[in-house]
Amino acid sequence: MYCGSCLRDNALAAGLTRLGWDVTLLPLYTPIRVDEEDRSVDQVFFGGINVFLQQKIPLFRHLPAFLDRWLDNPRLIRRVASGALSVSAKELGSMTLSMVKGEDGFQRKEVARLVQWLRDVAKPDLICLTNLLVGGSIPALKRELGVPVLVTLQGDDVFLDELIEPWKALVLTEMRRLAREADGFVTFSAFYRHHMSVILGVPEEKFHLTPLGVTVSEFDSVYEARKARAPGKVIGYFARLAPEKGFDIAVGAFIELARQHPEVRFHVGGWLAEKDRAFYEVQIGRIAAAGLSDRFRHVEAPDGASKMVFLEEIDVFTVPARFIEPKGLYLLEAMASGLPSVIPSRGAFPEMILASGGGLLCEPEDPADLALRLGELLDDSAAATAMGERGRAWVERENDRSGMAEATARVFEAVLAGR
Repeated sequence: MYCGSCLRDNALAAGLTRLGWDVTLLPLYTPIRVDEEDRSVDQVFFGGINVFLQQKIPLFRHLPAFLDRWLDNPRLIRRVASGALSVSAKELGSMTLSMVKGEDGFQRKEVARLVQWLRDVAKPDLICLTNLLVGGSIPALKRELGVPVLVTLQGDDVFLDELIEPWKALVLTEMRRLAREADGFVTFSAFYRHHMSVILGVPEEKFHLTPLGVTVSEFDSVYEARKARAPGKVIGYFARLAPEKGFDIAVGAFIELARQHPEVRFHVGGWLAEKDRAFYEVQIGRIAAAGLSDRFRHVEAPDGASKMVFLEEIDVFTVPARFIEPKGLYLLEAMASGLPSVIPSRGAFPEMILASGGGLLCEPEDPADLALRLGELLDDSAAATAMGERGRAWVERENDRSGMAEATARVFEAVLAGR
């Protein structure tokens, strides 16, 4: 799986490096997976295997360092993570609580290892965590290193909402405690700033807004190829094939549209987790029952080059996510390709669509309304093309990666100046 947060953080590290910053990108749990040059160090902290074993078996909380290094070996973690593992929040409540407790949890040894490595090797002036769920180390980091700690919020609430009680309430209490100790937060939309301010109980003044970024020039070939061909009627979905991303909603809209448009096709690119395989098979069954299997195509977890081919071949883009989307990186990539989009009117999407004019909003979790809006674009190729052009121009102007890096650098400089 290519993780949107990994893609964003890796791109930010590259951009800050080009601006002259000395950046060290540390993977937590598993090695990162991106579709471009990997900027992270070749080791893993809080290795997923080790963290799980320390949670379940007390002996592993006292292993010698050489055995920890073996369990945290990136190659071993990649091999294990390639299998059929469950990462459902519903099954990870106790471990999540232990992680956010930090030095008071079962993974205290991992906290000590991270602090020691940062102090002795990286020697940072500032630390920016990728989410608050890995924030259990914040008290130790501030105490031992004496540097500001920022937290990027890009989906913590989604995982939190999936936890079952009593874990959800207990984890939220710990997250609120950690939020008070953080020196600030980075978010990507005014909506999400307010949303997380309420959840964490911290003032909005502690939040810094920065843009997401894509390298627009990487999508030039897609943009030019799409302009060179005649408009078609291919709907594209590019995201995980999961209920939370609304894959079943997109399937419902496709089936509805196919009744009215015999030429409509549905192309899907995205990773299928083992936990979602039964869900996926049900959706494929719906498509087959409607007699539409020959108009459906799935490319699982495409690499960077295959993603570009996928985007070239579609005419309108949608990911009707159920959850409150904090980022929408896939929407930026679609806009960079000159694709018009239909996206739910929740989360960061309304701000993006209002600012860009690059698509239409639909009612959340409503396949019929999604089908209606998709049909509007498929029936009016001139309007769809104009939306695609406006989206492309907005991403070039506001969401290029260089702008993301420059805005984030200004936040870091301000935090360091106020230390």
